[in-house]
Amino acid sequence: MIISPSLLACDFNNLEREIKKIYAYGCEYLHLDIMDGVFVKNISFGLPVISSIRKICGIVFDVHLMIVEPSRYIREFAEAGADIINFHVEACKSDREILETINLIKKYNKKCALTIKPATSAEILAPFLDKLDMVLVMSVEPGFGGQKFIEGALDKLKYLSELKRVKNYSFDIEIDGGVNLENIARIKESGANIIVAGSSIFGADDIKYAIETLRK
Repeated sequence: MIISPSLLACDFNNLEREIKKIYAYGCEYLHLDIMDGVFVKNISFGLPVISSIRKICGIVFDVHLMIVEPSRYIREFAEAGADIINFHVEACKSDREILETINLIKKYNKKCALTIKPATSAEILAPFLDKLDMVLVMSVEPGFGGQKFIEGALDKLKYLSELKRVKNYSFDIEIDGGVNLENIARIKESGANIIVAGSSIFGADDIKYAIETLRK
C-alpha cells in the first residue's frame, strides 16, 4: 500500500519542512490538488508552487487536476515536475477528448490517471482502463478537505479491482477523501492500493506514527 499525503492539508508556512518530513517517514507519493475555482468551488495552488517544491526531494508528484479543459495545461504540469497527471472524466465533453488528453499525457512521458466524482459510475472508466496507469475514486465531493467518507466508493473499488483481475490490467487504484483508521482496512480489502490522506496525516500530533499506523 502506498500512502499519498495531500499537500492541501499541510502547514503552508513550512512547505519544505512538511514535505521533507513525510518523505523521511517513507511516503513515496505526494498528492497535489489543483483547483481552478470553476470545476470545483475552491482555488488551491498552481504551477509556480509545483515548480518550486519539485526541488525539495524526489518524492513522486501525484497531481490531481480539478480543472476544466485539462488538456490545455498538460505540457505545463509535465514541465513543472508532475510524475502522475490525473484528470476528471467529468471535466471532458466526450470520450474523444478523454482519449486525446490521455495521449497528450503519454506524449510527455508521464503516468496517466483518470478520476471520477462520487456521483459518477465506475463503469464509465471501462473503455480507458487498458491505457491508464492509475484510477482515482473520489470518496468525498472534490474541492474541500475534511469531509466524511462516502461508503458507495467501496463498491467502485471492488468493481475496478475485479475488472483489473479479469482483464489482467496493471493500473493502480487510488482513493481520496475521508480515509482514516476506522475505514482503511475495508478500503484496502475492496482493492485500493494507493491511499490519499490529508488531515489524518498532516493534522496528526505525531505524523510519523499516523503514517505508520495507516500503512499497518
